[in-house]
Amino acid sequence: MRERHAVRGARRAREFEAFVAGAGGRLLHAATLLTAEAPDGNPRARRLLTLSLAHTYACWDGLRGEDPYDRARQYLAARFAREVWHRERAVLGRPRRRPGGVLGGLTPQERLVLVLRLYEGVAEEQVAALLALPVERVRTVHDRAVAVLLHPPPKPARRVAKAATP
Repeated sequence: MRERHAVRGARRAREFEAFVAGAGGRLLHAATLLTAEAPDGNPRARRLLTLSLAHTYACWDGLRGEDPYDRARQYLAARFAREVWHRERAVLGRPRRRPGGVLGGLTPQERLVLVLRLYEGVAEEQVAALLALPVERVRTVHDRAVAVLLHPPPKPARRVAKAATP
């Protein structure tokens, strides 16, 4: 009996290691896009990835033919949305710091919809179900995010200090 559990555990570990080797990089890139952090300095994205992989590993035996990448991506997106919601509530009344990067000008919801739709190729209906939003709202958020990326708002002009005249 013990031997059978040991063999099953070793097989599970090998399968999960192979999954992480194949999907870990793409999931990390998606998390980095969501957090709008720099690729070489992305602690929030790495934390999201770690939590997502831990959740996937915990559910590994119960997947029963379900795509583990899809499960990990769903958890990653849901965790990001939940963390953003809590962070937004914590900073009420204080000015928000916008992340940098290409996607930094988007709201967290716009980044989430855009990454799921464009980078991950998830259908509108699936994104709507994952985020508990109507399909029309997902379409609107996606269209607005694409418009902001294609036509970013102009940056405010820099102030030039006047030179003192004698």
